Amino acid sequence: KDMCSVLEAVFGNEQHSAVYSVVHSRSLEGRPGLRLLGKIARNTGCDPVAALDMTPEYVKAILAPRGMLEHPILFITDHQRPEILERLLEDPEIGPNIRLIPEEASWVGGDITLAVMADVFIGNPASTFSGFIAKSRVSLGYDDNYLFRKKNDD
Repeated sequence: KDMCSVLEAVFGNEQHSAVYSVVHSRSLEGRPGLRLLGKIARNTGCDPVAALDMTPEYVKAILAPRGMLEHPILFITDHQRPEILERLLEDPEIGPNIRLIPEEASWVGGDITLAVMADVFIGNPASTFSGFIAKSRVSLGYDDNYLFRKKNDD
């Protein structure tokens, strides 16, 4: 398959000029995921549950300051927590811009390319998939990678 096939399926001829964000939701299978993210949180200071829950407030706190709430937000997931997508779709600011990858177009290489090429990537620090995407983005010079987020009391 062509690595850009997901970009083409989502954006068509506008794939080279598309401005968009990618949210990678990964459940990490319940308690083991919470333990793993808890360990990472202790070592890095990141929020121990925000990247698992991907609440609208969490996503907006990252995208709003970057002016990305009015652009498409693509959602890649392991489909184990459908309530995350439901909450994002129900949010009046985020919901209208959520775009799902057509099932027939989605595959690992295409999803990775989509995320690597995004203007903003929001992932889970306990996910090796998110980690690979973030490292790839850093090596290509992309700065807007959000994995290790501390909770701001404000």
